[in-house]
Amino acid sequence: MVKTKRKEITKFDVPRLWGYSTMGWEYVEFAGTFGDLLLIWDDDMFKSNNCYKGERWLCVEGVLTKTNFSWAFCLVYGEHRREEKRVVWEELSYIVGLSQVPFCFLGDFNEMLHVEERKGTNSLPVSAEEFKNWVHDMQLMDLPLNDRKFTWFRGRSCSRIDRVLVNIEWTEKFSELRLKGRPRRLLDHYSLIVEDNRVGGGPRPFRSLDSWFTHEDFSEDD
Repeated sequence: MVKTKRKEITKFDVPRLWGYSTMGWEYVEFAGTFGDLLLIWDDDMFKSNNCYKGERWLCVEGVLTKTNFSWAFCLVYGEHRREEKRVVWEELSYIVGLSQVPFCFLGDFNEMLHVEERKGTNSLPVSAEEFKNWVHDMQLMDLPLNDRKFTWFRGRSCSRIDRVLVNIEWTEKFSELRLKGRPRRLLDHYSLIVEDNRVGGGPRPFRSLDSWFTHEDFSEDD
């Protein structure tokens, strides 16, 4: 999730960031100063069938060509206010029901699930309790991040608001998923990488695009 310095993303920008000739991509432009969402994938590995877009999320549904596995990947940039957060959760619930395929959600949800995910916090706010209930009702698994405790930093404030949520069907297909963070450098957020650790025969890792976050024409938005 980034805030661009350009008015729009074009078909000429994406290949330069991705670095490969075979690619598909979808883009959501935010109004105001929130930032933009971009999904890029290898067109030889993944064939997109449908794309759904909201003001705070971008979802691509398709098939992994090597295994013929149908799934959907959704990039999320959470709202800040409680009522608006609830609207986002409702929209995502609707898309899951519409697609009827295994789902993976990745992004800055701007919300925590546990008290220890925010420094100096002793209790969960109401919005966090609602988010926790939504994750439970959707039967999603929050992939553990074992190599660091927090994903967002600003001054002395730090919390884990970036996460990957997958449903049961996803874990059955990718039984040894691992989530890890990349170096933060000068950004507020750590970028995340999801890998399947099965030895041989499994699909290659899918990742958030680190080069996008560090490109000189773009800056991170919290």
